[in-house]
Amino acid sequence: MKKIALLGKPNVGKSSLFNRIAKQRTAITSEISGTTRDINEKEVKIREKEAVIIDTGGLDESDELFKRVKEKSLKAAKEADIILYMVDGKYLPDDEDKSIFFKLQKLNKPIALIVNKIDNEKEQERAWEFLSFGAENFFPISVSHNRGVEKLLDWLEKFLPETVTLEEDTNEDLESFLSSLEEENETSEEEESNEIKVAIIGRVNVGKSSLLNSLLKEERAVVSEIAGTTIDPVNDYIYYENKIINFIDTAGIRRRGKIEGIERYALNRTEKMLEKADIALLVLDASEEFKELDEKIAHLVEKFELGCIIVLNKWDKALKSYEESVKEVRYRFKFLSFAPIITVSASTGKRVDKIKDKILKVYENYSRRIPTSKLNELIKSANAKHHIPSDKGKEVKIYFATQFDVKPPKIALIMNRPKSLHFSYKRYLINRLRENFDFEGSPIILVPKKRGEKEEDE
Repeated sequence: MKKIALLGKPNVGKSSLFNRIAKQRTAITSEISGTTRDINEKEVKIREKEAVIIDTGGLDESDELFKRVKEKSLKAAKEADIILYMVDGKYLPDDEDKSIFFKLQKLNKPIALIVNKIDNEKEQERAWEFLSFGAENFFPISVSHNRGVEKLLDWLEKFLPETVTLEEDTNEDLESFLSSLEEENETSEEEESNEIKVAIIGRVNVGKSSLLNSLLKEERAVVSEIAGTTIDPVNDYIYYENKIINFIDTAGIRRRGKIEGIERYALNRTEKMLEKADIALLVLDASEEFKELDEKIAHLVEKFELGCIIVLNKWDKALKSYEESVKEVRYRFKFLSFAPIITVSASTGKRVDKIKDKILKVYENYSRRIPTSKLNELIKSANAKHHIPSDKGKEVKIYFATQFDVKPPKIALIMNRPKSLHFSYKRYLINRLRENFDFEGSPIILVPKKRGEKEEDE
């Protein structure tokens, strides 16, 4: 699939064009310069032809962070098949823009100069100033007004391969295609569970992006000592033990009072990503004292009912011993008592590979289904050892239990008085389930219901 790289200085409208071509709001857009800092990729269709469009960070060297962003953006251009270079038509041509464009032309790839923010015919004259770039392919457009974008898409279509249709196949190919469709239907459930979505969460500057780079074994996310470097969630995957592990490095979270400007968008985007995730890697900084904010972020795991692995990063600079650190984690994060703890150093790569095996194990537990017969045997045995407390003298009974969902495991307790089941008895049953089945890393959701209610989460 052909790759199209979208480059330009900060705030020229790259992410807006990316969203328009992708036909959805994937990249965060803002008037704030430097909003996009990492590479954002999306499979798209241009005139029914498939391609991958890559939104890059703004080309700027105003500080160390932006220099790194620029390096990654230029690397993306070298790896792409087609380059779109965007400039802001509200300003006169810039010598630095010209210099970068000339260098990109030397890559001998299809390249177009896009002059954005030409909102009407009167402003068209400003666009002609950019002919000094000597661009063979020149497109004055307005992304916000959808002006001139169709001509750009027509040009892009010329470089994209045709999609193979059934009419072009031989009879043998057609039979093979139909056969593969049947196999796909038979294995759809298996393929659906072949991808594990893992969100990397934590407060700013705990090393989430470094951890992602170490897991991928390449510099995918921009890493910097500047707090709040990651704004767009960075999404990439690896194949491991016949599974696709899809990692999402989310924006670091600050205390609400310190969330500034574009970070508000990032926080909302992080929560949307967590809605789709299976497992959270909760990254804590072992080189300093844990913060109250760490606990608040950890509650997102509970809120979105995710599997969880607690990652103590910067272990090479650990403030406390392993025993002391684990004791404090278990005290502060009681609600994540089911989550395994791994100590790593993302900067050196030490023990990072252990996370991959643990992800597979946690996902297996997160997807676990208990046979109804075994589940009811356990509930009956638990009830025999400790009877359910009565409700104002009235007996509370569990008639039977059935698991109605996975990811996470959700179990309906069919009862005579569902509202009378005390949380402490639910906790007792959950502990018994953990003693008898491997649910490490996964929450267990118990849903008391009256006989006849639908077995679905309310």
